Parts: sequence; structure tokens; C-alpha cells
Amino acid sequence: QVQLVESGGGLVQAGGSLRLSCAASGSIFSIETMGWYRQAPGEQRELVATITTGGTTKYGDSVKGRFTISRDNAKNTVDLQMSSLKPEDTAVYYCNAAVRTTYSINYAVNYRGQGTQVTVSS
Repeated sequence: QVQLVESGGGLVQAGGSLRLSCAASGSIFSIETMGWYRQAPGEQRELVATITTGGTTKYGDSVKGRFTISRDNAKNTVDLQMSSLKPEDTAVYYCNAAVRTTYSINYAVNYRGQGTQVTVSS
């Protein structure tokens, strides 16, 4: 099995910054795309950012220019640096990874962490 553990959430004032981290562990053969999604109460899950093994990034329109995603392939980690935070960024942030496990190396399976709360006060 594969576990994704997020850390770094919390309460911050508007305009502030937070850094989220996610570490993948378990029966990992390789990890393809990693990313972050978020979900606010009563809202649909929203793409925040993704990053491929080669470092190609994609951002949701609402966070472009404010958030930066990065990863360490050797450590199986992905980080999200969030700046200029707004109250509308308040949500539970989930880490996601497409993982080829040691017992399913021919295809990748999506795994998701349990989420970390980010609250931005006005």
C-alpha cells in the first residue's frame, strides 16, 4: 500500500504565506504526477497544482502567480508554497500522487492523503 501524509496547514491572515508538504511512503516503484487539490465546504474539489516527474507544472487559474509547486523525486515529496493568501483559499488541501507500486508496476494508481486544513482570515 501507499500512504500520503500532508503537513503544514494552519491559520494565517490574508496576505500571508504557508508551505504545505506531502510525503509518500510504502510499496512505491515510481511516482508519476503529484499534485494538490482543495475542497471548501459545499464546493467541488478544485485543482490547485500538479507537477510531473520531469518538473512540468500546471496551476489552477485562481492560484496562478501566488502558489508554487515543487517536488523531490528522490524523497517522494511534493511541496506547495502559498503566498498572498486570500480568504477564498480557505479549504482542506489534499495531496495526490499517481503511483506505480512494486506489485503493479505496469500501471499507476491515484492515491490521496487525508488532507490538511488551511484557513485564511480576513
